[in-house]
Amino acid sequence: MGDPGHASRTPITDSTPSPSDAKDGVRTDGNTMTAPALSVQLYSIKEHLDQGLDDALARLAGMGLREVEAFDFVSRAPALREAFDRHGLAARTGHATLLSDEIRFGDQVMPVASQEDVFAAATTLGLEIVIDSFVSPDRWLDQAAVADTAARLNAAAERAADHGLRVGYHNHSQEFVASFGGRSAFEVFADQLRDDVALEVDLFWAATAGQDVPALLGRLGDRVQALHVKDGLLPADPFAPGAAPFVPTSLDQRPFGQGEVPLRESLAAAPSARFAIIEFDHYGAGDIFDGVQASVDALVAEQLVSTEAVVR
Repeated sequence: MGDPGHASRTPITDSTPSPSDAKDGVRTDGNTMTAPALSVQLYSIKEHLDQGLDDALARLAGMGLREVEAFDFVSRAPALREAFDRHGLAARTGHATLLSDEIRFGDQVMPVASQEDVFAAATTLGLEIVIDSFVSPDRWLDQAAVADTAARLNAAAERAADHGLRVGYHNHSQEFVASFGGRSAFEVFADQLRDDVALEVDLFWAATAGQDVPALLGRLGDRVQALHVKDGLLPADPFAPGAAPFVPTSLDQRPFGQGEVPLRESLAAAPSARFAIIEFDHYGAGDIFDGVQASVDALVAEQLVSTEAVVR
């Protein structure tokens, strides 16, 4: 990798290609391309953040990254903002609970922060979009429950707008188990959202659910503002009814382009996506930073992301 202090940028213009402009799944029409900003979800390196926030962020910045996606930020927003600033990082998206009244881990029940506290912390951090990253599987099996979840997110969007923020939702695979009228619960949910509500589509989990991911993205349209460009070998759906309890360490997730997820085709199918976010739920192949670096290198080499968010 070159000196992070010296940028070598590939010219990228602002015109938006259609998926049909893609060659072999690459988002390009020959002379111009609209590419999303490259980011990394900090959940991927959560143990390293706990061991040493500055050391972990310095390693990301040393890869040339300039964008991160925050998680667990509500109680520590000022400290995170100061750390991001020290390392030349920005977080325009972040994950927080908006749609659940409590979080359960087995028999343990944990309270969640109020939406006002979430939005105040998001403003401190400089976020643009606050994204709820998980709604329990049982709430996707009933059409009335799906409608209630959409209504909750719409109400959160109205409150967020008072803070100059947007809200969104990030899928796993449970959103695709049930269908209503021949359409997945996730798409029924998306149809009921306000125009200003964003979707962050996790490509690995949508593929795990058996979706034709590029086709799904085409149906979701401009609401897709972010993608988790997550690769790996696709497991049996751990959120399907009757599945064994989900164990993240069972996942074989890999750097970009080394698994079974149609990542390039999916990027081509989502020209509205503003962020391409690297994430690993689990990385069993060694040092997680090596996995992140390999993904950064592949995405930059194939010109699938904006070099404005990567300093080389």
